[in-house]
Amino acid sequence: MIQTYQSNLENFIHWAHNTPNNIYLKQPQAGNYKEYTYQESLQIVEQIGSYLNEQLSDEKPKHIGILAKNSAHWILSDLAISYAGAVSVPFYATLTSEQLNQVLVHSDCQILIVGKLDNWDEIQKGIPDSIQLIFTPDSPCQKGIAWTEILTTTLKKLATALPQKDALATIIYTSGTTGVPKGVMITNGSIAQALNLARKIAYLDKPNTRFISYLPLCHIAERNFVEFACTAAGGTIYFVENLDTFQQNLAHARPSHFLAVPRIWAKFKEGILQKIGGQKKLSLLLAIPVIKKIIQKKIQKGLGLDQTCMVVTGAAPMPQELTAWFQTIGLYIQEAYGMTENMGLNSLTPRHKIKLGTVGRVHDQCTTRIDPETGEIQMKANYNCLGYYKNKEQTEALFDGPWLKTGDMGQLDSENYLSIVGRVKDNFKTAKGQYVSPAPIENALSLHEYVEVACVVGVNLPQPLGLVQLSPQALNLSKQELTESLHQLLTDINPMFKKYEYLKKLIILQEPWTVENACLTPTLKIRRMQIEKNVETRMEEWYHDKPTIIFE
Repeated sequence: MIQTYQSNLENFIHWAHNTPNNIYLKQPQAGNYKEYTYQESLQIVEQIGSYLNEQLSDEKPKHIGILAKNSAHWILSDLAISYAGAVSVPFYATLTSEQLNQVLVHSDCQILIVGKLDNWDEIQKGIPDSIQLIFTPDSPCQKGIAWTEILTTTLKKLATALPQKDALATIIYTSGTTGVPKGVMITNGSIAQALNLARKIAYLDKPNTRFISYLPLCHIAERNFVEFACTAAGGTIYFVENLDTFQQNLAHARPSHFLAVPRIWAKFKEGILQKIGGQKKLSLLLAIPVIKKIIQKKIQKGLGLDQTCMVVTGAAPMPQELTAWFQTIGLYIQEAYGMTENMGLNSLTPRHKIKLGTVGRVHDQCTTRIDPETGEIQMKANYNCLGYYKNKEQTEALFDGPWLKTGDMGQLDSENYLSIVGRVKDNFKTAKGQYVSPAPIENALSLHEYVEVACVVGVNLPQPLGLVQLSPQALNLSKQELTESLHQLLTDINPMFKKYEYLKKLIILQEPWTVENACLTPTLKIRRMQIEKNVETRMEEWYHDKPTIIFE
C-alpha cells in the first residue's frame, strides 16, 4: 500500500519494487494474452526512457508524442517519457493527417512514438520530417527506429530523477467539440492530488484491482480512471484487441472497475434485451423474487461485470432512464462529471446515494458555484490545469481569478448535487429572439428506442429542428410505422420544454455521423459546429416543407 499517492511514475516504481511479479499489463494477441509483470515493465521503461533522454535536445521543449490505439505499449511509452524527464503529448489515433499536423507542430514534439493504428498510410502524411519516429512491434509504421531495437541496444542507464510536483507532466489536447483542439497543461502535482482525492471513493485500496482499457487513452477520463488509478492501486490493466473481440476481452478481464460512455451503456441494454427476448419478458422475470437475483447475476456475468465494485459513466450526458434501467439488473452506474481542464474531477454520484437527474455530488476538495448571470458552472481546486499550451488569450478566458469556467450551465441543490442543463456556447437564438438550450432536448430525443443520437439546430429559424440518426432497431420498421412513432415522440417531448423550444420537425439523416467525418468526437460526442455546417443550406427548406417527419 502506498501511504500517499505521488506522480504516475513514482506510483509505478513503488509497485515494481514491492510487487515485482504481479501482472501489470495484459495485451490480447490472437486469442492469447501477453503479460507484463511490474518488474518486466520497469526494465522496459528504464531502457526506452534512457534512449529517449539521449535523443532529446535541450534547446527545444522536451515534448514526446504518442500516436497509437490503446495497448500495453501506450502505457509503457507514457511511463518511459516520464522516466526520461520529458512531457508526454498523446494524440487521438483517429485524427486525419491535417489534424495530426496541426497538433503535432503546435505541441513542439521532438519525438513521436507510433503504435497500433488503423490509418497509418493516410495519417503519416501529417508528420513533419524533423520529428524522430519510434515504432512499436504492433505498429504499421516502419520509419525511424524500432522499439525492439532500442530494447537490445546497450545504453547508459539513466539515473532516475523523480518528477517534480510543479513540473509539467502531460499536454492533453481537447477533442475539439467547440473548434480547434487546445493543449491542456497538467502537472505531476495535479495527477497526485486527483488520485489522493479519488482514493477512497474509487476503492483504490481494494486488492486485485482490474481495469480494462478501450476508450481513447489520450482522453482525460480513460487516462485518469484506467492508467493513473490502476497504476496507483498496483492493479492490472487489460486491453481490447479489436471491436469484434470487445465482449470476449471484457468477459476475460471481469474488471473490478469499469468505465463506459452513455452510448456504450445504451448498446449493452440493446444487446441484453435482444438476448433475453424483450423488455416485457425481462420485467416478468425480475418480478419473480425467487429468480430475480439469479437473472441479475447471469446478465452481469454475461457482460463481464459481475465482479465490479465501481461502474462509471462520463464524457457525455447519461439519460436518467438508462441509469434507472441498469439498476433493475443490479448495476449501479455512478456518473462522473468534469473536463480535461480540471482532471475530470468536479462531481461524482455516490455509489449508495445515486440521485437521478444529477451528475453527482461535488468533490470535497472542489468548490463549485453557479454564475448568477449566465448559469455557468465555475469551480476551483488545487488540481486544476495550468492553462492552454502557447495560448495565453484562451488561458485567460478559462479563468475568472481562481475560478475555472467550465462552459457548462448547471444547478446545485441543497446536498451539493450538481445538475447539467446545457452548454453556454451551445445556446442559440431563434428568429423570435429567444435562446434555446439544445442539450436537454437532445437527451429527451435520445431516450427513444429508435433514436441513436440527435442534434437540435435552429439559428434564426422561428422554431428549432431535431436532426436524428436512427438506431439499429428502427431499421426493422416500415416508413409508416417509424413516422407514427416519431410523431408520437414529438407530441410527448415538446410539452417538457418552453414553447419557443418546441421542435417544429424531425429530420432523419441517412449519412451516419462518425469520428471519421468529424461529426463525432473520439469519445462519441456530437460535433455541433460540423453538423450545423453540413446542413445550414437545407434548414430553411426543411422548416417550410410540409411533412413533420422528413427522411433525407
